[in-house]
Amino acid sequence: MASYNTLKIEKEGGVDWVTFNRPDQLNALDTQMVDDLLDYFGSLYMNHEVRVVVLKGAGRAYCAGLDLKERPNRADSGVESASASPQSGLVSQRRISEIVMRMRRCPQAIVSLIHGPACGGGFAMALASDIRIAGESAKMNAAFIRIGLSACDIGVSYFLPRLVGVSVASELMMTGRFIHAQRALATGLVSEIVPDDKLVEAARPYIEEMLTTSPLGLRLTKECLNMSVDAGSLEAAIAMEDRNQILCAQTRDFKEGVGAFLEKRAPAYTNS
Repeated sequence: MASYNTLKIEKEGGVDWVTFNRPDQLNALDTQMVDDLLDYFGSLYMNHEVRVVVLKGAGRAYCAGLDLKERPNRADSGVESASASPQSGLVSQRRISEIVMRMRRCPQAIVSLIHGPACGGGFAMALASDIRIAGESAKMNAAFIRIGLSACDIGVSYFLPRLVGVSVASELMMTGRFIHAQRALATGLVSEIVPDDKLVEAARPYIEEMLTTSPLGLRLTKECLNMSVDAGSLEAAIAMEDRNQILCAQTRDFKEGVGAFLEKRAPAYTNS
């Protein structure tokens, strides 16, 4: 397993507990963290041992967004100087936006445990996760618009309206205002709210239930959900669903799942 400077990764069976580990900087995204996240999520695509990824932040924050104090005029920092060319600007922009693309591309379920600030790029990573659980201190915003940029960045304009609707998304993105835990729950942005020190405990039932599913079934569920969100028609979504069910039905795990159900026992899946 790769070792990262800005990420702490703890393996627990089929679960990777990934901690953003720059607590003194509120886990802000610097160049090294961007590199580490790109490498980590890129490594997951062909990894069938890891089934669930849990993202959380060390210290007082989930992730406060881009580290604006880190060499703000560097072309690879994600913040361009006035003299930077469009070409170099696009390269640095794509390095950061590629993180959320790799999060959606990887077949593992991703659970984000959000406490404190989740701003800008941190907000984007929370939105790109499959399940979000909020601590009581959680506050999220599209911080980009507060520093002279568009709020449409790092996939936020794609994910947010699909999660909370266009009206609430427009409000949050056009003002840059924070959405706190209670309203995030009311709008369906998060699944539940717990005290900050109970976030890990709250995540475990979700993880345990996902781990009782077949490995292929879980991977194909994430893939099909991604495709169905943008499906052009009901027929297109059902075509993907039909394909997935036929694939799963050919596996030994399907036979094991049916047998376990009938025998009222936990299934013992082998990913075969």
